This record gives sequence, C-alpha cells and structure tokens, in this order.
Amino acid sequence: MDKMMNDDMELVQEYARSKSDPAFATLVSRHISLVYSVALRQVGDPHLAEEITQAAFIILAKKAPSLNPHTILPAWLCRTAHYAAADALKTRRRRQLRENEAYMQSILDQSGTKADTDTWTEIAPLLDAALAQLGEKDHDAIVLRFFQGRDLREVGQALGATEEAAKKRVNRALEKLRLIFLKRGVASTVAVIAGLLATNSIQAAPVGLAATIVTTTVKGSAVAASTSTLVKGTLKLMAWTKAKTAIVIGVTALFALGTTSVAVKIVKHQSVPPPSLYESYFQNLSLGMTAEQVSAASAALDEAPPTLLLRATRYPGQGDYTIAGTDTGPDARVMRRGCSIQEILTTAYGVGAQQMVLPGTLPAGPFDLLLTAPHPRPALQAELKKRFGWAAHPETRNVSVLVLKCVNRAAPGLKTSASTVANHWTSRGSFTLKGFKMSGPGDDNIAYQLGALCNRPVIDETGMTGPYDLNLNWEVSGPAGEHKEFDNFQRALREQAGLVLTPGWRPVEMLIVEKK
Repeated sequence: MDKMMNDDMELVQEYARSKSDPAFATLVSRHISLVYSVALRQVGDPHLAEEITQAAFIILAKKAPSLNPHTILPAWLCRTAHYAAADALKTRRRRQLRENEAYMQSILDQSGTKADTDTWTEIAPLLDAALAQLGEKDHDAIVLRFFQGRDLREVGQALGATEEAAKKRVNRALEKLRLIFLKRGVASTVAVIAGLLATNSIQAAPVGLAATIVTTTVKGSAVAASTSTLVKGTLKLMAWTKAKTAIVIGVTALFALGTTSVAVKIVKHQSVPPPSLYESYFQNLSLGMTAEQVSAASAALDEAPPTLLLRATRYPGQGDYTIAGTDTGPDARVMRRGCSIQEILTTAYGVGAQQMVLPGTLPAGPFDLLLTAPHPRPALQAELKKRFGWAAHPETRNVSVLVLKCVNRAAPGLKTSASTVANHWTSRGSFTLKGFKMSGPGDDNIAYQLGALCNRPVIDETGMTGPYDLNLNWEVSGPAGEHKEFDNFQRALREQAGLVLTPGWRPVEMLIVEKK
C-alpha cells in the first residue's frame, strides 16, 4: 500500500484518538470530490449531493475508532456515499427517480451503440449501484484504478497482490460492470467503460463544502435535521449490509431442471424484517404505482437484510402484484403480494405453472412473500418442503399443449423490437410484450408468456427468433376465464399479431411437485 493510502488510515486513527481538526480536514480535502461525485451520479441534484457528502464524512467521524487499519479509505467512502444516496432516494422520493425511470425507458426504445458521451450519460446513473453488486476486492480495484488514478502496481500493493493479478482483477471487474450495464439496456465495451470511468467519474466538489463539513463534524456546529436523519438511515443500512455476511445458508445440492433433486438446509435466516420498513411496500404494491414508487421499492429490496417471509396475505381483495430488485436471474430479490401457491412455486423453481404437475390438494391462498435470502430459490424450496412436505423433480411427459404458428408476418401487432431488455405489461383484455424472443429458456420469450396466460405449455413452431414487440387487446365480459373470452383472445392473436395457437400433444419437460 503506497504512502498516501497508509497516510489515510494514520489520519483516521489520529482523529479517532484526539479529534484532531487538521487530520480530519486533510481527509475531507483529499476525498471530498470523490464522495461528491458518487452522490451526484446517483441523485442528479447538486444540493442533495452536498448533503449526502456531508453525511458520509459525519459517518466517517463516527466510525473512525472502529475502522480496520488496513481499510482502503477511498473505497470505503464510495460505499458509504452509495448507501447514503440510496437512503436519501428512498426516504425523500426525489424527482430524480422519476427522471431516471423515464430516461431508462427511452433507452429501451433505441438501438445500436451510442457515442462515448451518450454512453456516459446512460452509465452514470447506474454506475454506483452496479459497483455495489461487485465483490469487495473488485469494487476496491475499480475505485483505486479509475477514481483515484492509481497505476496497476499501486492497485496490486493496496490489495496485497501482484501487478499482473491486479490487472486481471480490474479487467474481470470491468467485464462484470459491462454485463450489469447490458442488463439495464446499455451496450458498451470494456475498453469504452474503462475510458469513461477514467475521464468522467470524478467532479470537483463545490467551493466551501469542505469547510462546512469540517465545521459541522469536528467543531460540533448545528447539522440540518434532514442531514441527521440521513446519517441515521445510512448507518442502519450499513449495519444491515454487514449483517448479511453473518447469515449462513447451507446448500447440499442445487435443484435445476435437468439435474438431480435437492436437499436444502437453512441453517439460519432472519424470519421477519422490521415491519415498519417493508409493510408499507406490501400495502402499497399495485399496478398504479408510479415510477418513483417502483424504484423506491426495488431499492429497498436491494438493501434488505436476508429474509424469507411466506405468510397468508394480510391484504385480501387488493389483488396480486410482484416487484423485484434491480438484479435479475436466479438470485433476484422478490416481493409478492396476494399471489397463488403456483406463483410461489414459480418463484422457487423458475418454471411457469403451465409446466407443473401439482399435488391434488393445494393450500388456500393468496400469500405474501418477501425473499431476500442468499441463494433465494433453494431457500424457498426448503421452506416449501418444511411447511407442505413438497419435493419436486423434472420429468418429460407427453402432455396437451398449444402449438404456436405464424400466419401473417406483416400483422401490425407484432413488430421487430429495438429493445435490448424484455418488459411486459399484462391485464385482463390487454397483453403487451416488449423486446421478447419468440421462444427459449427463461420467461423472456413470447411462447412462455402466452403459456402463462393460457395456463398450458406453448410450443413455438413459428421459425421466428426476435426480439419482438407484441401488442394485443381483446374484448372481455362476464367472469374471467370463460371460453368466450379465450375465443376473443385467440381472434385478437390472429388478427392483430398474425399468430395462432393450435391444440396438440408434445413431449414436454414438466416439474413434478409431490408430497414426500
């Protein structure tokens, strides 16, 4: 570790021992632009970014006595600023959340790779949340290499590794960032991302902010009530994040279709989160949520402590709704309200209800689910086995299916998509898919979504790939699920999208759920 990084922690320790004004002032002047830049990227509001910067240094002052002497302070401050910004966005519901959501939607309507300046505009609001998804050493390597401008030898020294090992770690971390950005609809290359980070990641903090921070933190001047609230919320968030490492979930074998069945043992998990933090999200989940509310709920899931909560719904009659964290895939964090046991099974095994063979008797629903435990699918599978005695295994069976064919490729409701991320909106009488393949593994394909709508496996025989945008509207009347409504849906599918579903029989890999 080089002299400046050693000196950082010496100054921290000096401040912890004697409350030295000069030591703390040096730390603030040295790192204030780094912290301010992290905050500004996330909130887009210079005044709020200043408040977050002040909160981060107040937290440094509070935490100084307990920091490990080997802490890489710039990386620690980046993480602290990220937590503070996340807390500010959740509690204050700033307009920037709506703007980011609208901006990301506009990205989905575009295709091709942007110019570097445009790419930075797309990456900047996503960068710090993406960094938070990296492992600690990957995160530290990116901060040192690009935010602090260290060469690879210095990065290696700070991480206790060789220069070559540091180079490999930086490149791996950049590739992980590239994949995270791609999931959010921003296509770029490792080289472009590296260049953008090196040239754009740090902006100078406003003149006078450092003096304000030193005055309020070291000399005990009055701090705004909003800043005090932000400090308390951020400290709580940091404590939860640290607690995640103490949660142990033992997995003896991981279930996946096409592999062996599993036995999962949950050694320990937190059963219920603080109710005041999450009950409001359960209560307010609805199709009418604003972009701001969806973003806030997703951010809350990202930062939630490890939890597995499965209960009879506390909100009967309010409808079913699902929201996920910003991550995707098998480890996605999920909150579901008012959902059926089939939907719980879908979350647990990644298989739609149309491809399940279920026990004859199912528990009455609906249910509420909060799933933020590590290895969420195995954890939920173990909970279902514990509560209902269920086990599951894949088995290929000859079953009744709907065969999907195309009869009109020029139909107005099915168009080649420019979207790079799949999104869908479904309600009774309306079905909209954006950026979906025609078929394939997972749920981001039209065949899977049609199967979920019709509650039967759909086999794609269109010969089409995609991605596509699909828009359907059909007449509804009377109770849901009537045969007439299905006929109306079939007619809309043919006339509006040029697709037909024909009954047939095919061998399909089904998930067999049974009592053991």
